[in-house]
Amino acid sequence: MVETVTVDGERFEVRRWAGTYHLTWLTGPNPGYGFSIGSNTGADLDARFLEAEIRGFLAQIDPETGHL
Repeated sequence: MVETVTVDGERFEVRRWAGTYHLTWLTGPNPGYGFSIGSNTGADLDARFLEAEIRGFLAQIDPETGHL
């Protein structure tokens, strides 16, 4: 599964593989930068959960470097 989601004006590509979600920050300052989250059960993560994880990621970004 590959999709694009927008949270608070920031776009992320979401790729799911083997119970893991790889999120690439498309509108961020560093190409290819993002994070991954997973489920021990392989269950699908719901959209609200993904949005909360993205917001948490963005809240930790250093505005000067664009990295955690």
